[in-house]
Amino acid sequence: MTGDMATRVDPTNADQLSAWNGGAGDYWTEHASRYDESVALHHARLLAAASVGTAEAVLDVGCGSGQVTRDAARSATAGSAHGVDLSARMVGLARRLAEREQVANATFEQADAQVRPFGAGRFDVAVSRHGAMFFGDAPAAFANIGRALRPGGRLVLLTWQPLERNEWIRSFRLALAAGRELPMPPPGTPGPFGLSEPDHVRGLLASAGFTDVRLDDVREQMYFGPDPDDASRFIAGQFEGWLGDLDGENAARALDALRADMAAHRTARGVLYDSAAWLVTARR
Repeated sequence: MTGDMATRVDPTNADQLSAWNGGAGDYWTEHASRYDESVALHHARLLAAASVGTAEAVLDVGCGSGQVTRDAARSATAGSAHGVDLSARMVGLARRLAEREQVANATFEQADAQVRPFGAGRFDVAVSRHGAMFFGDAPAAFANIGRALRPGGRLVLLTWQPLERNEWIRSFRLALAAGRELPMPPPGTPGPFGLSEPDHVRGLLASAGFTDVRLDDVREQMYFGPDPDDASRFIAGQFEGWLGDLDGENAARALDALRADMAAHRTARGVLYDSAAWLVTARR
């Protein structure tokens, strides 16, 4: 593993480390700007809910290439923002972007937020844009994040609602399945829908010491590319694992189905799909 020295990862997150510090992290490093474009409307909702004060300290969990961290740091002009992620390549890109954009109060670290000893009460607010659903031991992770917040500190998360409410991934799965049943981690387990069930989220955060837990329904369109060909290449790369066991003919058929679906979602603003997320807020 390359990256920051002495990175400690909980054994329950070993598979996530392998993915995000491997092929998945490489892909998202190479396509960081496209991902930021895809979730731009969600991003705005997260920042508004976080309402970072000028002197506050912010922790960004699963920071990726660091857009949330940098924007939080811009609000915290007399404070700071610290992003952590398992991907060494994405953390490296985040650092370069912060330097290029001259956001000196944004810092980044390759770390597992489930076990990283941040220091008690170090932060005023912890945020995560679709990065908090992958912990191997979610109760331990949120307890650790809670300890890093001062009493009364805020938690602000974006998480996906269930699969059936998210047109984008539902459509991509159907196209790329080519008649197969594709696996999907069930709700409550590490994966994109790990925090999709409201009762599970409320119980999890309450057990970790959070109060005033609230889930607001966020429905926004996501952008996948300027045209069906470009968008199809982006998504085929993102979900290449779904194509790996298909022979050439069936893989071509799946890609044709994906492009046809993209064409049906083409608008004057590019290829757009509906999505549904929870905006989760709570207090320490």
